[in-house]
Amino acid sequence: MMSFKLAFKNMKKNMKDYVIYFLTLVLGVAIFYIFNSMDAQQASMVLSESKRQIIELMLQVLGIVSVFVTIVLGFLIVYANNFLVKRRKKEFGLYMLLGMGKRNISVILLLETLLVGIFSLVIGLIVGIFGSQLMSIVVAKMFEADLTGFKFVFSEDALIKTVMYFAIIYVLVMILNIFSASKYKLIDLLNASKKSEKVILRNSFVSVFLFIVSIVILGFAYYNAITGITKPVPNDFLLAIGMGIVGTFMFFYSLSGFALKLMQLNKNWYLKNLNIFVLRQTNSKINTTVFSMSIICILLFFTICIFSSAMSLNNSMTSQLKENNPADITITKQYNLPEKYISSNGNVTIEYTKEEREDSLIPIMESLENVGFDRSNFKDYVEISEYMTEEITPKETLGKVAEKVLTDFPALEVNSPENVLKLSDYNKLQKLYGRETETLADNEYIVICNYENMKVYRDEALKNKTAININGKEYVPKYEECINTIISISPQPIETGTIVLPDDAVDENWKFYMLLSAIYNGETEDEKQKIEDKLVEVSSENDTVNTAVFGNMSAFTKITNYEASVGLSATVTFIGLYLGIIFLISSAAILALKELSDSSDNKERYKVLRRIGADEKMINKALLKQIGIFFILPLLVAIIHSIFGLKVTSIILAVFGKQDIFLSVVLTAIFFVIIYGSYFIATYYGSKNIVKEDN
Repeated sequence: MMSFKLAFKNMKKNMKDYVIYFLTLVLGVAIFYIFNSMDAQQASMVLSESKRQIIELMLQVLGIVSVFVTIVLGFLIVYANNFLVKRRKKEFGLYMLLGMGKRNISVILLLETLLVGIFSLVIGLIVGIFGSQLMSIVVAKMFEADLTGFKFVFSEDALIKTVMYFAIIYVLVMILNIFSASKYKLIDLLNASKKSEKVILRNSFVSVFLFIVSIVILGFAYYNAITGITKPVPNDFLLAIGMGIVGTFMFFYSLSGFALKLMQLNKNWYLKNLNIFVLRQTNSKINTTVFSMSIICILLFFTICIFSSAMSLNNSMTSQLKENNPADITITKQYNLPEKYISSNGNVTIEYTKEEREDSLIPIMESLENVGFDRSNFKDYVEISEYMTEEITPKETLGKVAEKVLTDFPALEVNSPENVLKLSDYNKLQKLYGRETETLADNEYIVICNYENMKVYRDEALKNKTAININGKEYVPKYEECINTIISISPQPIETGTIVLPDDAVDENWKFYMLLSAIYNGETEDEKQKIEDKLVEVSSENDTVNTAVFGNMSAFTKITNYEASVGLSATVTFIGLYLGIIFLISSAAILALKELSDSSDNKERYKVLRRIGADEKMINKALLKQIGIFFILPLLVAIIHSIFGLKVTSIILAVFGKQDIFLSVVLTAIFFVIIYGSYFIATYYGSKNIVKEDN
């Protein structure tokens, strides 16, 4: 009982030391609960079965991520706990001096850790429970769910999971505390505050050389990352990651060796106020925390890239869904099947029956009616033909640009046939989609492309006035850029290039595909879903039309495109948020704890400043400067890394459409200001309290 009272009083007395620790625990518990309570949140939403399945898959992925998050938080809590123990070594020494045994100290430390843990867990769960209600609204908005039956949701599973995971972490922390207490020696505890980290002096010339080398390495890393990501086997990209890590470590390792001498060149600034003290303190910190600063910088870099990319992907996929799905369904069918199909590499051979070959000559709508589907289910539809010929290949349509494309996309088969449409068929399709039609002179062509990475090259070829030759006649581009539209509906922009020619330029012998796009004869989502269910019944035993391949036909629908796209973007977004928040909290907490620890170790130095005439205003300003430098330096390097990192992620995510990264970067910056800024402010006021004259 005595130990419990003493532990409780100690916790209240040292609450100012526990602020960062408590803040980190509360945020960790709240975030963990929120992201693990989504299974309960979906219970209050009206969702289709396919959307519910997508959410369940997303929850499974988040469950796996939660294990990784637990490990990260475990290391963070252990690190924070070690700081608190170190902070109070002198206090424990006094206990031993008064006759208290190591066992009693271990019990007090265990009870204090347990009390702080329980208190943080309760507050974190309260924050998480209310925060999860807001998350319900976010999930409902992303999946366009009906929230008319929304009610306050509490997840028992998330509660049990959160308590269980954090209990495991705290058992580990308490075991480490008991182990540490058993090794305490009285002399070491009493003199703990007098010990300081060993200062390592580095040769200035060597440091300058290593600094230049680090800049060169980082420059190569940036270049290899951007150029290597476009290759099929991105070895250069993987090399860039390794070079980036090595370059970051060398940067911080070399910085302290010459940064101080560089600042000393400006005597007026260096000798002003307490700048000498600030710079020497900062130099010493960087010198002794090279590994920590490098890890924090890399974590911040990952946070910026993950958070920005996740939000950019979500915004891009959501905004482009409507543009890429102007109809309810697109069905394609290969025309005039051969007896046998052999792939270009000879690895795939498919033999077609006589019935399949005969069916491939029947129009799509007729084939649908043959299996029992009524065309009255379509309010409007268009059936057209797509053509292919070896006379029109990417090598011809790209001209001089083809070599450049092959450099970035070596897997592209420039000698394979291009997709070709008649102008009349193209206009029929665009009328159905509610878009502008085109006219062509008898020697003109246009190119349809909305896949951004390929559109760049096709636009360049069109600006070069690249001509194509068909049966001895030359055709020139009508426009200097591609028309950004679609032929077939899709979850994201996938049109890499279709050539539209005047009708008389297209030979019917080139006919390769039949395509039908339609608008359902229904106004509400339920009515359209019923029509889609009829297609599933007549086409396949699968649950969705998108996966159906009936006969020689395959289909994509607006409903399943939306659900697949939203499911993917939601999963990526939530994983990005989850990891981004945890990485940011970890980085900020480690920096904060390191600063608080240094402030505790340097109390005597601040007393010396007061003795030589420095007032509290000057001391607080000096403290603010060195904490600011310590927080800003790894963030600044991480931001520079992220400029190139986001360029790489934009290339990767281009398959999902053009990425508007600006808004995502702004939101990420706001997020950083709130979380990172909160830790900075808490660290400043915590350090100021530690170095106060009356402490």
